[in-house]
Amino acid sequence: MKFFLFSLCIVFSIVTFSQNSFSKADAKSIIDIFFEGFHQGDTLKMKSVMAEGMVMQTAFTTKDGKNQIVDEQPETFLMAIADRPETQKWEERLLDYMVQIDGNLAHVWTPYEFWFNGTFSHCGANAFTLAKTDDGWKIIHIIDSRRKNDCQK
Repeated sequence: MKFFLFSLCIVFSIVTFSQNSFSKADAKSIIDIFFEGFHQGDTLKMKSVMAEGMVMQTAFTTKDGKNQIVDEQPETFLMAIADRPETQKWEERLLDYMVQIDGNLAHVWTPYEFWFNGTFSHCGANAFTLAKTDDGWKIIHIIDSRRKNDCQK
């Protein structure tokens, strides 16, 4: 009987710890893989951390002051990365990582600066939603903001 209870406790502990094994460092690593692919033009690397059916959006204010939220297609975004001329350098500099995790859901907030061919273009923040899927942790939603004002260069 003692052996049975001991075995039951071990199994319960393994299940409990395996459910909480996703860490802030793991979430940061997924975002880093996404941006390594972005900077290298490696869409396969990017797709390795993107969920099927991932949602992409951008929130910004137009030149005439109207607030917009635009839906983007991940396939179109990936094609832009794949077709980027070698003479163009796109660099998104992440300034911080703020990570929150609850069970099978995580959120990563990354303020950024975007540089085009070494020249500052704009700033904003990315909000990534990650979820645990049958294929592991994946990005299920990205929304970013973009602005040219109030940026710390």
